[in-house]
Amino acid sequence: MIFFILMILVTGASGFLGQHLVRRLAAQKLPVRAQYHSNLPGGDISTLPGVVWQQCDLLDVFAVESLLLGVTEIYHCAGIVSFDPGRREEMLHFNPESTANVVNEALQQAVRKMVYVSSVAALGRTGDEQKVIDEEEEWGESKYNSAYGLSKYLAEMEVWRGIGEGLCAAIVNPSVILGAGDWRHGSPQLMTVVNKEFPFYTSGINGWVDVDDVVTAMTNLMASEIEAERFIVSEGNYPFRDIFTRMAAALGKKPPRIHANRLFSLLLARISRVFMGKHTVITRETIRNAHSISKYDNSKLLKALPAFAYTPMDTTISKMASAFRGAGKI
Repeated sequence: MIFFILMILVTGASGFLGQHLVRRLAAQKLPVRAQYHSNLPGGDISTLPGVVWQQCDLLDVFAVESLLLGVTEIYHCAGIVSFDPGRREEMLHFNPESTANVVNEALQQAVRKMVYVSSVAALGRTGDEQKVIDEEEEWGESKYNSAYGLSKYLAEMEVWRGIGEGLCAAIVNPSVILGAGDWRHGSPQLMTVVNKEFPFYTSGINGWVDVDDVVTAMTNLMASEIEAERFIVSEGNYPFRDIFTRMAAALGKKPPRIHANRLFSLLLARISRVFMGKHTVITRETIRNAHSISKYDNSKLLKALPAFAYTPMDTTISKMASAFRGAGKI
C-alpha cells in the first residue's frame, strides 16, 4: 500500500474564489499552501490554522517549481479577470502562460490531481440568442467573445494538453460568481452599484452561481474519480435586470428602472465613473456583455455529482446583502 502526505495547493488564493476555497479547506482541517502574487490578504484568513501562504509569480518557472514541491493536489484558481482594454495583452499573456507553467510542473512532480477554474466565457459566444450552451461547445472566433474569454480558452487548452500528457485533471466553467468579497472589485461590486441606486438596466441574460456552490463543485470533483471532463457550474440563467432588482429588494433600495439600449449604454461607462470612480465595473466590454443573451446548460454537473444541489439565487443574494450590511456599506 502506498501512503502519501496530503498537501493542497491553491493558486490565486488571495482572490475572490480563492479565499472562499481556502476557508472551506481550512474548516475541513486540510493542509493548504495558499499562493498569492503580490499582496497577502488581510484579516483572519492570513492566519487560518493549517494554511501556509506563499508568494509566487506564476510566470517564473523556477518559482513555480518551488511552489509545487510536495504538493499532491492543485486547485488552480489564479488568473487575471478584467474587461479593461488596457489590460488585454497582459491578460492574454498571463492566463495561458501561468497555467502552462503550473501544468508542466504538475506533470513533472506527478501531482495526484488538479481542478482548474476556467469560465463559461471560455466556451465562446456565437450571438445566437436561442442557443443553450453546453460543455460540447467549441470555441470559434466571434465578435461576441471577450479578451478575457479568449485568455481563459487558451489557458484551458494548456490543461487539456496536460491531460493528454498524463495529468489527472477536471475543469470547471463557472458562470458569473456571486458572493461576499471585496465590495470594490469583481462581481461583489455589483452590490455596491445597486446600493448606489444605479438607475439603468440592459436586456442581457447570463448564467449566475453562488461562490459556495463553485467551491463545493470543485472539492467534490477533486474527491471523485472524474477526470478529463469539464463542467458548467451555473445555478440558472437570469436577466441582468432580474438580478439587480433582487439585489435592490434585499438592500431596500430602488431597483434599476431606465432601459438603456445599445447606443445609450455606451454612455454608461462614463456615467458610471460618477458613481464608482476608477474602480467601475462598467466598461465598453462589460456593456456589450450586458446586452448579450447567453444561456448555459447546467445538467452535466448535476448528473456527475448526484448529491450536489445549487443554492437558490434568492438565498445567494440574501447572503450577499447580509454580508454587505455587516461590512457597514449601508
